[in-house]
Amino acid sequence: MRHEPPVRVLHVVKSLGLGGTEKAMQLLAANLDRSVFAPFALSAEDGPRRGMLKAAGIPVILGGDLYQALLHLKPDVVHLHRAGWPEPELTTPLKRFRPRLVVETNVFGRLDASPGGAVVDMHLLVSPFCLHRLLAHHGPQVDPAKYGVLPNPIDTDLFAARCPGPDLSQRAAVRVSRPDPGKWSRLSFEMLPHLRRMAPDFVFRVLGATPEFEDFIRTQGLGANVELLPQVESDEDLAELFGRCAAFAHGCDTGESFGMAIAEAMACGLPVVTHPAQGDRDNAHLDLVEHGVTGLVASTAEEYAAALRWLWDNPDQARRMGQAGRAKVAANYRAQLVAESLGLLYLELLGRR
Repeated sequence: MRHEPPVRVLHVVKSLGLGGTEKAMQLLAANLDRSVFAPFALSAEDGPRRGMLKAAGIPVILGGDLYQALLHLKPDVVHLHRAGWPEPELTTPLKRFRPRLVVETNVFGRLDASPGGAVVDMHLLVSPFCLHRLLAHHGPQVDPAKYGVLPNPIDTDLFAARCPGPDLSQRAAVRVSRPDPGKWSRLSFEMLPHLRRMAPDFVFRVLGATPEFEDFIRTQGLGANVELLPQVESDEDLAELFGRCAAFAHGCDTGESFGMAIAEAMACGLPVVTHPAQGDRDNAHLDLVEHGVTGLVASTAEEYAAALRWLWDNPDQARRMGQAGRAKVAANYRAQLVAESLGLLYLELLGRR
């Protein structure tokens, strides 16, 4: 049913780069029901996602002053995409303008207990793990009615169309992340010599290598086994890369508050090997990767290498895990379904106000 006038939704993000936060914002905005919502995007920094947003028919406001943009657009809903900690440069203009509804996607599950944080009407965390941890740490300080979970959206339709499944004919694994040391684990380094011993002909394709990892490959003489790839901008290119591999190799000591690259690999039918993050860190990726169902969870470098070799040596089981992962992501994270849930939440909250 068409909503007249349409509900104006302003998505606010710090940059339009290739990170998961920006990608989630783009997919949510692009998949909102245009018969009900008129989405806009505002970012302080330009980036590749500006073109993707414009291709989806979403007006983009670059730089400038958030308060002036609010005065000009007069949005009904402002949706912040941020880490979760205090950011007065965002909340102060909202306190001055006070739109009908302020929603945030809280990427890391942090608590903004500052006065500015009170302007947010609904805090959406990207995984049940992050919500449970926040309530466990700060339960007395928060109103549970103002906190919920909205997972990151995944373009499962595109990945299903562009990637029929993994290539189980070769001993190949792929790793995808930003070239940021914080997105890495030494496990991703130290498992490689074990893997060469177990499967000398393996191929490890790496998107987002750090200088430290490149030095490790050189000093260990692993150049024949490791392919260092440039960043890709499109999901089409990502699907093509996943389709040339038999498994997805995840490794990050800080863990994942959701695990977007993992979910995208699963959407392409790849079984995943991962590891727990130690201590009070993010472990939402262990909700994605169910050991023995959608992938394997290893604790040591040798276990990790053995898990990859087992997937390569057991293609039928690897295929079943990949199919289970693809079905799980399609059922829970398909972009259209996540955006529909968000739209219904907007309308429910606006109705209450």
